[in-house]
Amino acid sequence: MSDLFDELAKSVGSTDATDRAKANMQRVLPKRFYTDVTIGNTEGKLSVLLDGKPVRTPTRNLLAVADQAVAERLVAEWAAQGTFIDPATMPLTRLVNSAIDGVAEAVEAVKDELKGYAGSDMICYRADGPGRLVARQTAAWDPVVAWAEAGLGVRIVLAEGVMHVAQSPALLDAVRARLPDDPLRLAAFHSATTLSGSVLLALALAEGFRSADDVWTAAHIDEDWNIELWGIDSEAEARRTYRRAEFDVAALALGRP
Repeated sequence: MSDLFDELAKSVGSTDATDRAKANMQRVLPKRFYTDVTIGNTEGKLSVLLDGKPVRTPTRNLLAVADQAVAERLVAEWAAQGTFIDPATMPLTRLVNSAIDGVAEAVEAVKDELKGYAGSDMICYRADGPGRLVARQTAAWDPVVAWAEAGLGVRIVLAEGVMHVAQSPALLDAVRARLPDDPLRLAAFHSATTLSGSVLLALALAEGFRSADDVWTAAHIDEDWNIELWGIDSEAEARRTYRRAEFDVAALALGRP
C-alpha cells in the first residue's frame, strides 16, 4: 500500500489530474484489509488507526497530524474506501504524506519556490478585453492586490497581456516572510498556490482575507469565461473536479475550509 501512494506521489507533478487518475486506475489496487478506522494518540499527535494499528506514510513515518479537523477528515477518507483502497480518492492523505515525507525535510527550499511565484503571479496579468472579462478580473483581483500591498508594504506591478513584468525583490522577500513554517500548512499553501496559479490568492486564503470558494472562483475567471463561450468537455470537467478536491483539502489544512 505504501508503494501505491509513493507511485501516485511521483506523478503529482503532472498538471493533468485526469492523466494521474487514469494512471492510478491502471495499477492493481490493494483490497481493503481493515474494518474500523479511528483516531488515536500516537507520539503526541492524532494518528489514523486501522483496526487499532497506526498507518505509515510511504517512507514509514507515522501518519499523524496536530489538528482535530484534519484528523477527522483523514479518518473519513480511509473509512470511505470500498472493496479496494484507491489513493486517487484520498487527497488529504496524499497531502499529509507529502508534508511528512517531503516538505518537512525541505521547508526552506519550498519557501524559496513559493517566493518565486510572487514574481509572476497570475492576478498581476490582466486581459485587455473584452470589457466584461476585464471587469470580472478587476472585481475579484484588485481587492486582493490592494490587501496584499497594504499588508506586505510593497507596491505590486500590474500589466495587460502576458508580457513579463518584474516585481521588486522586496515583494518576493515579503511574501516569503509570511509563509508558514509548519510542514503541513506549508504543503497546503504550496498546493493552493499551484492549483490557483497565484501565491497572492493563496496568501489571502491562508490569512482569512478570502474564503476557499472566493479564491477558487477568482482563480478560474479566465477558464469560466471560456466555458461560457465554448462549453466544457467531460475530461476537462473531471479534471476540474479532481483539482477542486485537492484545493479543498489544502484549505482545510490551512484552517480555512
